[in-house]
Amino acid sequence: MTSLEALRQRLRDAGAGSTHERRVLRLWSHALPQDSGPRAIGSFLPKSLIEALPSITAGFGSLATLVSRHPAQDGSERLLVRLPDGQTCESVLLPRGGLCVSTQVGCAVGCRFCMTGRDGLLRQIGSAEIVAQVALARSLRPVRKVVFMGMGEPAHNLANVMEAIEFLGTVGNIGHKELVFSTVGDERVFERLPQGPVKPALALSLHTTRADLRAELLPRAPRIAPAELVEAGDRYARATGYPLQVQWTLLDGINDTDEEVEGIVALLKGRFAVLNMIPYNAVPDLPYRRPPWEKAAELARRLHRRGVLAKLRRSAGQDVEGGCGQLRARAVREVPVQRHHLGRSPESRVLP
Repeated sequence: MTSLEALRQRLRDAGAGSTHERRVLRLWSHALPQDSGPRAIGSFLPKSLIEALPSITAGFGSLATLVSRHPAQDGSERLLVRLPDGQTCESVLLPRGGLCVSTQVGCAVGCRFCMTGRDGLLRQIGSAEIVAQVALARSLRPVRKVVFMGMGEPAHNLANVMEAIEFLGTVGNIGHKELVFSTVGDERVFERLPQGPVKPALALSLHTTRADLRAELLPRAPRIAPAELVEAGDRYARATGYPLQVQWTLLDGINDTDEEVEGIVALLKGRFAVLNMIPYNAVPDLPYRRPPWEKAAELARRLHRRGVLAKLRRSAGQDVEGGCGQLRARAVREVPVQRHHLGRSPESRVLP
């Protein structure tokens, strides 16, 4: 029961009509008890559904259970979350009502600076499991924005991610521009996102303007030139009215150079875009380091003076060593979990 359609079918099998189904799922996704509201539950839900609700809600609760919480000084809080099969993923509570969710256990892109992809892709996270991360987070604090930037590449789990986005943008009551789809760049994303009834904001994990360096840092990302990715993202941004968010993990001495400044200006000046620069959250045993804060701040100032809207952000959880995938990696070392054989569907395949 890891897809939203499976949850809906379970409710229908218990006698729910469309109104009952929406109500039950809305309360679950908002982390509210099923007897919430001024009316007695027996006055409008079918008896068969009332009788089945304890079992159904127990199933909801098993979709994402909290293993551990790791609060940071910046107000963020990293959560290690257990899925029904015992696999774990990570969610991050962000300041000002934000939440970062995972879309895969592991990742196939294999970014050199990221812990998540070191073991490859273990399995997809179902649409109900994605929404369950939101419900779990809402049981801890309000959530008004959801970013799909946790473990995994959303483009490689496109059907489940888009189903979760549609649900959260309607039943989940989250503004469409507050749903942010992050990708390393995939042609299917630019085809699919404009087609849905809920069109999220787009974040492009670029990290460099050099095609050769990008191929080195993101070895299994599609070989699409940075300029082409930005052009496609800009078209989508102008169509939706939400600025393109260009994600840039700052790696000291690698992508914070004068050459990159010139490349960024050439790519982004005049674009409907914002550059989010995030100093690297160091991972043990990897050679990358984050630049000193003042160096990063001066880089942002230089770009501002050149006409690029650049924002320097702090990576959530640096003081708790909570870089993406690190909590799960520590948990796996302590309690091994079953590795799943992955049968990839066309929408989950990794492009060469």
